[in-house]
Amino acid sequence: MRQSAFFALPAVILLSACSGGETTQCTAAPQSAWHDEARFRQTLVDQGYQINQFKVTEGNCYEIYGFDPDQTKVEIYFNPVNGSIVKREEG
Repeated sequence: MRQSAFFALPAVILLSACSGGETTQCTAAPQSAWHDEARFRQTLVDQGYQINQFKVTEGNCYEIYGFDPDQTKVEIYFNPVNGSIVKREEG
């Protein structure tokens, strides 16, 4: 009995760590209403962002990892319809 509890504990910890994350939701609009991905990325570069990674998230966001114009390391979620920042994390 004690041995089965020993093996069950890591599984519980792993499941709670995986299920704790919330998906950032940016829009429910169809992709036909979104800004073109390549143009959006280029606009950010023109504004001074350095983009190390750019992706579309499960929550319908454009997400970047890189540096903002002030050279601060950032992770930013953008609404792909209007370009607004939905969530920003630094560091």
